[in-house]
Amino acid sequence: MKKRLGLVYGGKSAEHEVSLSTARAVIQAVDFNRYEVIPIYITYEGEWRKGQPLEEPVDTIEALRLKGNGTNAPDRIHDFLNDKVGMPDVVFPLLHGTNGEDGTVQGLFEVMNIPYVGNGVLASAAGMDKVSMKQLFAQVGLHQVPYVHFIRSEWHEEREQLLEQMERELGWPMFVKPANLGSSVGISKATDRDSLIAAVDVALKFDRRIIVEQGVVAREIELGVKGNDEPACSVPGEIKPVASFYDYEAKYKDGNTELIIPAVVTSEVQETMEDMAIRAFKVLDCAGLVRADFFVTDQDEVLINEVNTMPGFTPTSMFPLLWQKTGVAYSALIDELIGLAFERHAEKQQIQYKMD
Repeated sequence: MKKRLGLVYGGKSAEHEVSLSTARAVIQAVDFNRYEVIPIYITYEGEWRKGQPLEEPVDTIEALRLKGNGTNAPDRIHDFLNDKVGMPDVVFPLLHGTNGEDGTVQGLFEVMNIPYVGNGVLASAAGMDKVSMKQLFAQVGLHQVPYVHFIRSEWHEEREQLLEQMERELGWPMFVKPANLGSSVGISKATDRDSLIAAVDVALKFDRRIIVEQGVVAREIELGVKGNDEPACSVPGEIKPVASFYDYEAKYKDGNTELIIPAVVTSEVQETMEDMAIRAFKVLDCAGLVRADFFVTDQDEVLINEVNTMPGFTPTSMFPLLWQKTGVAYSALIDELIGLAFERHAEKQQIQYKMD
């Protein structure tokens, strides 16, 4: 009997369009003989729109938007929760950024007690917030680049002190990032005080919490990690952007980025990255999948940059490509992640909520 697979995409996020591209790719690859695919589209305004089950893949993003916007679909979460007849057996949240990748929607699925693909509330929230993530990494001794973080009110009230601190502790160049966004949205490179101020102002459009990192001359190398209690790593992959850094344009628009898989690294560097990736996975209590991102210097020093708890998931995205080169095809990867969702859900059912 087919499993009812709910694909949740869109979302109230700056990464809405990225989510639609991911959903289109998954729908084209999913096995319709094994799954009844239910499109669940979240609009920019945050309304939930559940369409009728799909009978075949969808070719365009606009068609995907329409399929998940059925005329009889409930447009409120309350209605969605009470639609017991069409409740999915498992949900695949293909959401990137805030209001989807940050633990909010994961908490909803936990309350619903429904299996879902990917990381839980803690891992999603901590993995989304770059400051909290780095603080947890430090607790288990993971080597990172120096950074400074602050909130909007501190920037307005203590700008001069913060500028002096960053110049003293980090030096040039610096990378300025919103703490709670992915896909390189709102990230800028600063090479002097004027560009640093401008970069912070850009980042503050996307979040109230800002992190500024020391620039490092290094290769950017990534690993895919999948599993639950016993995670495994893929082969490494290297990113070589033509631009000065791997920004949103390089990732999703101009295509001027070379991905080298497998990356050429020593066995010692690969072992170090695998060890660090699994330690990061465990300290955040991750499940299902993450992509772990590293800097590797010319002296083979390895620094962990971050983990992405819902990495890009189109067939040309790094995470699926890493697993393809490790021997797991895209459609098989989808099946495996769904299986991990059922496995984790079954394990959680062992928790007792009543005192004897």
